[in-house]
Amino acid sequence: MPIPAARGAVVYSREDCALVTISDPDGCGEETWTPADHYGLSTSRAGNQSQFSLIPSIHLPKAAGEAMGAEFDRFLEQVDSVAQSEQVFNLLAAFALHFECPWIAYGPLTPDQNFLKPVRRDPGAMLNYPDEWQERCFEMGYDRMDPLIKKSRKRAGAFRWSEVYKDASTTEDERRVFDEAATFGLRSGISVPLHGPGGRFAIMSFAQASDREFQNRTITYLQFAALHFHLRVAKFASSNGSGEAPDLSPREKECILWTARGKSSWEMGKILGISDNTVNFHIKNVMRKLNAASRTVAAIKAVNLGIIEL
Repeated sequence: MPIPAARGAVVYSREDCALVTISDPDGCGEETWTPADHYGLSTSRAGNQSQFSLIPSIHLPKAAGEAMGAEFDRFLEQVDSVAQSEQVFNLLAAFALHFECPWIAYGPLTPDQNFLKPVRRDPGAMLNYPDEWQERCFEMGYDRMDPLIKKSRKRAGAFRWSEVYKDASTTEDERRVFDEAATFGLRSGISVPLHGPGGRFAIMSFAQASDREFQNRTITYLQFAALHFHLRVAKFASSNGSGEAPDLSPREKECILWTARGKSSWEMGKILGISDNTVNFHIKNVMRKLNAASRTVAAIKAVNLGIIEL
């Protein structure tokens, strides 16, 4: 049976000849891969079962192509050996560094969402964008007019951020998001729509500090890596029955909710009838549980994980 894969690809099992067809990200053609080592489909044997990993047959210098294929194969093996979403995210971040992408972001959405917000029973949003940029987005409400989400709903394959920036339908406010992101180091990037059943989908983005455009072959690797990440994390969420959000006490939830609404410790103390020191105590606990460097970042994570709703 064919299995839907990234960018319109169709992957078959060995019995179905393992043919893979992948549309070019620019819509300028397609490539076909077959289950031969010459074309980059490597196999390894564990017991009586063969394990397959898909490695693009790319037109790079032989040494470079083999090295990147080996890195991709290693990424797949490592991902299949871990049992937590955070570990998979860290492995993907490490793999993206081979393409000079220090920043990645993943966010699941429901059919009617136009911005990233909590999605219960789905993997929570995960990202390693600079804290300063996350805080800026939160303060300015940029998450509520994300042009990448609008584009992702209309695309089945990966796209460059520059395509969105130049698109006639992109508003000046949306272009300002890209312009400001560049001042925080995210100068170019790609996003990968990951569509699922019931109209649900997620977005994986990769960003770099260079203005250089992503090569088609780089997009191929990153899209397959994003798909593997998405499927693995979705499996964890399904087995757990919910996102992997830490438990917060009722008071901690109250404090981080008022933080998300822009209240100071003094204001929260008056609202909740507790002292400033007690407010700060609870917020520090939330920061520790969410592994956040500031209360603002903690509030963003709490929203994304579905712990609080604005």
